[in-house]
Amino acid sequence: LRLTAGARWALLAGVAFAGDLNLWHLAMRHTSAANATFIVCGLTPVWVAVVSAVLGRRYPPIGWLGQLLGVAGALVLALARGARVGSGEGELLAVGASLSYAAFSLAVVRARRSLGARQALCWMSVGSLACFLLEELWLRLPLAGFSLRAWLALLGLGVLVQLLAWWLINTGLGHLDVALGALALGFQQVATPFLAAWWLAEPLRPLGLAGGAILMLGIYLVALGERTARFTGVRGRSR
Repeated sequence: LRLTAGARWALLAGVAFAGDLNLWHLAMRHTSAANATFIVCGLTPVWVAVVSAVLGRRYPPIGWLGQLLGVAGALVLALARGARVGSGEGELLAVGASLSYAAFSLAVVRARRSLGARQALCWMSVGSLACFLLEELWLRLPLAGFSLRAWLALLGLGVLVQLLAWWLINTGLGHLDVALGALALGFQQVATPFLAAWWLAEPLRPLGLAGGAILMLGIYLVALGERTARFTGVRGRSR
């Protein structure tokens, strides 16, 4: 079987995604979920932007300001959810998860240069499945014996998160600058308090709303910087 370059990048994205999930869940055993989520969602766009800049992508100052606001907004959201300084072990694992998530974002963008969103999702899923199956064989964890409620929850995760949400993410990353796409994925932190208020009757805290507003402003500035850079490039080529 001869794989195209796009399929190989999508497989790599799946491997990186499996690494992100493993490290993220391990991090939450040693630190709070708020800490782990802030580090992963806050640092991932920064790694993506830095790698893109090293590879020759030029971002205007307003784009870097947007990245800083994105990190600040993620921090405020994490503090609203109770994030505190931990022992350091969980935080290091979360940093590793953020690097894996950044690798996933970069690999998906490369895959989407030659693959459609559904093709990229298919190969990405194959890469993730292979990693998780190897992990199951190594750790000998059970794959059966769960309650009906657990199976329904897994089915919902598979259909809504893995199939629908990641198809939309693959579609979006094929049309956006990778740094903007990675930062926009941090919107999940903004949506979480509202979903928790709706489904779990958790109160909306002013600090969380402020953090969400800062993060949204950061996404807007990165998008504005991308538009400015694209417009400047078009003007430069037309002269």
